[in-house]
Amino acid sequence: MNLRAIGAIYRYEMARTGRTLMQSIIAPVISTSLYFVVFGTAIGSRIQSIGQVSYGAFIVPGLIMLSLLTHSISNAAFGIYFPKFTHTIYEVLSAPVSYLEILLGYVGAAASKSIALGLIILATAALFVPLRIDHPVAMLGFMVLTAFTFSLLGFIIGIWADNFEKLQFVPLLIVTPLTFLGGSFYSIDMLPPFWQKVTLFNPVVYLISGFRWSFYGLADVGVWLSLGMTTLFLVICLAIVAMIFRTGYRLRP
Repeated sequence: MNLRAIGAIYRYEMARTGRTLMQSIIAPVISTSLYFVVFGTAIGSRIQSIGQVSYGAFIVPGLIMLSLLTHSISNAAFGIYFPKFTHTIYEVLSAPVSYLEILLGYVGAAASKSIALGLIILATAALFVPLRIDHPVAMLGFMVLTAFTFSLLGFIIGIWADNFEKLQFVPLLIVTPLTFLGGSFYSIDMLPPFWQKVTLFNPVVYLISGFRWSFYGLADVGVWLSLGMTTLFLVICLAIVAMIFRTGYRLRP
């Protein structure tokens, strides 16, 4: 294992965050703050609490998960796509670096940036609403597992994409709607029985439910089911990446 190569890719990707601070950190925090103002004020005035948790506090895990999912995908996708776009990927491929080391460098950096953003949003949320975290270890575990899983998905998208529009297709048109419909701002128990069953086909429901349980002990589905579904998605992404590396599919421009 070439740890120096992994570290070089990791440091380069992390340094890019400093150069794009407005896009990487400041803009997501401002957007999340606006969600608190709009949803916390407009809807929170009509929904006092859900499961003995104030509505403003209830939506915090969903907002963190929304940012975590979208930015994990975007960070990893752009990280691997941009070297392909500029043809600097040849410098990486010609170096004595294995595909596994490339994967660990890019995905590790993308996940680290997303986790840092999630923690910053958590600290920002504490300024708006009183928070409690009943299971802090589980909270960090769900955050890390989700960040790495969706960073892997972003890595796959970055390899698949051949233009900048495709980079944004999955985060904006698939992941974001699924997150909004996955219980970010409400409990699925509030839905009619038919739509509760339909919602269970949304994989993001399990991510948000498990993450919210780590805060307040409230869950729409069992916490072990949430953990199992998240792990299953991680295994699927790893299998797809392994297939890509075996075939060399579009790793080069």
